[in-house]
Amino acid sequence: MKRSQRFEPVVKVAENREQEAARLLGDAQSALTDAQQRLAELEGYREEYIKRFHTTGSEGMSAAQMLDYRVFLVKLDQAITAQVSVVEQATNYVEQQRQEWFARRGKVKMLDTVVARYQADEQRDANRKEQGDQDERAQHMKKS
Repeated sequence: MKRSQRFEPVVKVAENREQEAARLLGDAQSALTDAQQRLAELEGYREEYIKRFHTTGSEGMSAAQMLDYRVFLVKLDQAITAQVSVVEQATNYVEQQRQEWFARRGKVKMLDTVVARYQADEQRDANRKEQGDQDERAQHMKKS
C-alpha cells in the first residue's frame, strides 16, 4: 500500500472533525443571532414602554400607575441586562468555536499537503521506473 493511501483514513477523520466543528460553529452563530434579536426586541419594547409612560404621564396618572410603570421598567431593565450577558456569552462561544474550526481546518490542509507530496513522490518514482523499463527494452532491441 502506498504511503498516500495509508493516510486516507487519517484525512477522513480530520475532515469529519472539521465538518463537526463547522456545524458547531454554525449552531453557535445561530444562537448568537437569536440572542441578539431577543435583546433588540427587549430594547425596542423598553423604548415603546417609556414613550407610553411619558404620554400617559402627560395626561395624568395616579401614584399607583406611576409605581407600576417604574416597577415594570426596572424588571425590563433587569431582563435587558441579563440578555446582554447572554449575548456576551454567545459571542465568546462563537469565537471559541471559530478558533476550533480554524484549527481543525488547518490540520486538514496540512494533511492534504502531505498527501499531495506523497502522491507527487509516488508519481515521480513510477515515472522513473517506467523510464528505466523503456531504456531496458530499448537496449534489448539494439542487441537483438
